[in-house]
Amino acid sequence: MSEFVMRFLIGGAVVSLFAAIGDVLRPKSFAGLFGAAPSIALATVGLTTSKQGSQYAAAEAHSMIFGAIAFFIYAISVSRVLARYKTAALPTTIILMSVWFAVSIGLWRWWGRFS
Repeated sequence: MSEFVMRFLIGGAVVSLFAAIGDVLRPKSFAGLFGAAPSIALATVGLTTSKQGSQYAAAEAHSMIFGAIAFFIYAISVSRVLARYKTAALPTTIILMSVWFAVSIGLWRWWGRFS
């Protein structure tokens, strides 16, 4: 079975599990908190560890962490610009994606100096 299919199946199973847990718990938005990216990330790390080894999985995990940090900074930037300057949402989010990419690449390059 190809790796893509395995990721699809494992990620789908984990997403469904979190959705079922979120359906039971309150508030209902709890399911959305863990339903998507973390589930896929766990499936990816598990498959990568079994196929490529722990060193490669660690590099992927670092990439995920840096991407999450960069996205957090991007989201804060977008919300602040939208609230302060009352700009249109679509151009603001597109333009500020440069912040997301710059922070991601900067963190990756910074980490590369230590590994």
